[in-house]
Amino acid sequence: RITPQPGVDPVEAAAAVAGESSTATWTVVWTDLLTACDIYRAKAYRVDPVPGTNDQYFAYIAYECDLFEEGSLPNLTASIIGNVFGFKAVKALRLEDMRIPYAYLKTFQGPATGVIVERERLDKFGRPLLGATVKPKLGLSGKNYGRVVYEGLTGGLDFLKDDENINSQPFMRWKERFLYCMEGVNRSAAATGEVKGSYLNVTAATMENMYERAEYSHAIGSVICMIDLVVGYTAIQTMAIWARKAEMILHLHRAGNSTYARQKNHGINFRVICKWMRMSGVDHIHAGTVVG
Repeated sequence: RITPQPGVDPVEAAAAVAGESSTATWTVVWTDLLTACDIYRAKAYRVDPVPGTNDQYFAYIAYECDLFEEGSLPNLTASIIGNVFGFKAVKALRLEDMRIPYAYLKTFQGPATGVIVERERLDKFGRPLLGATVKPKLGLSGKNYGRVVYEGLTGGLDFLKDDENINSQPFMRWKERFLYCMEGVNRSAAATGEVKGSYLNVTAATMENMYERAEYSHAIGSVICMIDLVVGYTAIQTMAIWARKAEMILHLHRAGNSTYARQKNHGINFRVICKWMRMSGVDHIHAGTVVG
């Protein structure tokens, strides 16, 4: 979805977006003659007005697969959204959707499991799974946090989850939280006779810390861990590889997505984020609550 600057033809704006996100630059360079630019340059092949608007257009742009490194979400996004959103020819720009060729899609790991595997591990079939997030998300001690997990699961929830910003703060370090959470899970399972679960947030400042937390969650019996979208595409892909090897389900919290998904004329549609995360190997994605 492009909103051209006043006086800029929408077709020209679409062509400029295609060029800037592939082989072109802001000026003419003789080095274009050293490569097959006609092949590698992205093509804007269709421009349609957005219904109900006066200055917005849907631009359809095609890219050669050879422009992107195989299996690399950082490289894909560096081209598609890397520089073009600050382009002067457009007043606003929004990536609404992507159709990804099968040949390129298969170079990504993709999700190791799905809802079927989670149902098998929870032994819950024939109805929706019911979960919730621990509240208040900040300030609880480890023991009280575990109590909330136990009470929620015993009260009928299938699983509880950490929120996006509960990591390892002074009021409750991550290892303390993990231990009390799993104690609550195990006690509730024993009391109800059902399989219960809790999504343990392993988000951290470094990959080394994330590995440590994820491996510990696996060691104490958790079958699922979670990370935040804000850790970045490389970290997400890396954790997805680890989760598959460890046979753990990986949940992703969409923390930060509204900074670029909320505006209707600029940013990225959440649909695209979901596709990227599934390509990366995330099993399921936080999509917001039923209310609020």
